[in-house]
Amino acid sequence: MTRVAVDADLCTGHGRCYSLAPEVFDADDVGHCVVLVEDVSGELEEQAAIGEKNCPEHAITLLR
Repeated sequence: MTRVAVDADLCTGHGRCYSLAPEVFDADDVGHCVVLVEDVSGELEEQAAIGEKNCPEHAITLLR
């Protein structure tokens, strides 16, 4: 299982994560990333990895 973490200080709200992986990420009131599922595996882990790879600020970390 993999843990998903977001550094709120780095996130500027581009929205790529929750656009590409809406089952793992969502937006708060100002558009910054919120993690919906902290521990992922299988398909959700794949979605989380897509979100991580597409974050321009590198605010998303997958801890394996």
